[in-house]
Amino acid sequence: MADETAAPTPDAPESVGEGNGARRRKWLHILGLVVLAAALLWGLWYFLTQAGRVHTDNAYVGADSAQVTALVAGPVKEVRVSGTQAVKKGDILVILDDADQRIAVADAEAALRLARQRYGQADANADAARARVAARGADVAQARARLRDADASVERARAELARRESIAATGAVSGEELTAARASLKQAQAARDLAAAAIATAEATRRSASGDLGAAEAVVRGTTVTSAPEVAAAAARLEKARLDLARTVIRAPVDGIVTNRQVQVGQRIAAGVPIMVIVPITAAYVDANFKESQFADIRIGQPAQLTSDYYGGDVVYRGKVVGIAGGTGAAFSLIPAQNATGNWVKVVQRLPVRIALDPGQLKAHPLRVGLSMDVTIDTRGD
Repeated sequence: MADETAAPTPDAPESVGEGNGARRRKWLHILGLVVLAAALLWGLWYFLTQAGRVHTDNAYVGADSAQVTALVAGPVKEVRVSGTQAVKKGDILVILDDADQRIAVADAEAALRLARQRYGQADANADAARARVAARGADVAQARARLRDADASVERARAELARRESIAATGAVSGEELTAARASLKQAQAARDLAAAAIATAEATRRSASGDLGAAEAVVRGTTVTSAPEVAAAAARLEKARLDLARTVIRAPVDGIVTNRQVQVGQRIAAGVPIMVIVPITAAYVDANFKESQFADIRIGQPAQLTSDYYGGDVVYRGKVVGIAGGTGAAFSLIPAQNATGNWVKVVQRLPVRIALDPGQLKAHPLRVGLSMDVTIDTRGD
């Protein structure tokens, strides 16, 4: 019995080897299934979260900052803001000494009153000229009436002379009466000539008065006390003086944060010199620089997600592509790259993409100009 049971022992190693191979195949099969499942899960994750998306971390916050400049020259009387201070549109930033501007306003007001007074004088002169023309017209009419009376006197004197001459041969009229009649005729004719000359004089005087009237009316014709050229020019100078006075108070043009303040009390600033910058952080945007190879599917209007180290990954901004730049940054640099020398190495270029942010999110989590951002654009939709 002992010999019969000990006989199969030489086959034991082969059984052990077959068992180990089965176990290896089983583990390899399990490992293959795990790898396949991991690949499927990664593929599903990539399809759900990465497919159709382009990403860049070369993106920065920007804003259309407002540069504050003085529009009139003058010494600084008061500075009401400091750097990093938040301001609202219309808040007073700087007050300049306005003594010169107040004097200019007073001078312009006096000039306007003088121009209005001169217009009133010109209007009165025109009225007086019209009255003189009417008076000279009356003088002409009176002179013509005297001429008609003189003509009548001449006719009467001529008739008296003719009557006396007709009866002179009978001796009924003395020579003295005949001489007197002839003298009366000559006197009447002389008076008529004087009346005619008076008419010419009166008409000449009336023409002179009419010329004066034309000159006086030319000053005021078609105008009023407000539309007369001299008055309008004086009013414009007054408005300019008042505007310069108002500009001595420099106000914030937009809501934002005061940055780069370069003005101090007592400093004399010239017109047009920048004194500070207002950054409207609630209207910030992002310029994301994508590689040229990523632009195959990028379109205006596509949604984007953005994060910033300023708040960390917990704050995800929603954005939308609103514009694509017309050229790369290298194309518009101060010294563009010249690749015609022959020593050319291809460098992948980047093109800026403008992304508008959700105003509500910006209000809740304001950003600062220049911060870096991570941007992902979903290119699956338009």
